[in-house]
Amino acid sequence: MFEIGNSLREARLRQGLDFPQVEQATKIRGKWLRALEQEEFDVLPAQTYVKGFLRTYAEYLGLDGQLYVDEFNSRHVVGEDEPAVRARRSARVRQRRGVESRVVVLALLGIVAVTALVIVAWRFGGSNGNPSVPAVPPNAASVHHRIPTLALTAVSSPTRVMVRQGSGLGRVLWSGTLARGETQTFNESRLWIDVSRSQAVRIRVAGKTLRPHQGRLVGTVTRSGLRVG
Repeated sequence: MFEIGNSLREARLRQGLDFPQVEQATKIRGKWLRALEQEEFDVLPAQTYVKGFLRTYAEYLGLDGQLYVDEFNSRHVVGEDEPAVRARRSARVRQRRGVESRVVVLALLGIVAVTALVIVAWRFGGSNGNPSVPAVPPNAASVHHRIPTLALTAVSSPTRVMVRQGSGLGRVLWSGTLARGETQTFNESRLWIDVSRSQAVRIRVAGKTLRPHQGRLVGTVTRSGLRVG
């Protein structure tokens, strides 16, 4: 057993960080960071937030986030939040499946439409002995089966991820903890990523899986590859 709050505070002070810096990097409000260091967990809205913030804050400081979550679980009642967590995960799964189903339906409708055009052109163009078949647009299939520029999948433990458009100062496209088995995809031509534990994430750029990295990964992604730094 160890003191959660004192351990976080000492790690922050060793690195010369203040609350505004940590708040900007982790997107956790300063009053909640102070509550974590003072172990005033009842200030946060729910135990799920406590565990998520503990993991994110600890990993930002270079500590083992799961160790802090386990210590919190061993000292506090956490059962009441589990149904809510499972419900949110189920909702996300249903939402992803719904999107995938709509994409499949649109792809099938596109194929049917192109096929109908070919049949009509063949029937009405055959009377002059020189049937004219309309050319299928070269990008018709790619519209429905476009490979995303970036796909991030957590393959082991949950990992904190931030994705911005263009650069580290660009618009935030997604920020949060990527749960094990969860995938986030992005189609922008240029992206900036910050992955706290890159060894726990499978990174695919334009359909190609990159070689695993160790530790925190910050870099710029285009369809031609990843540039670290």
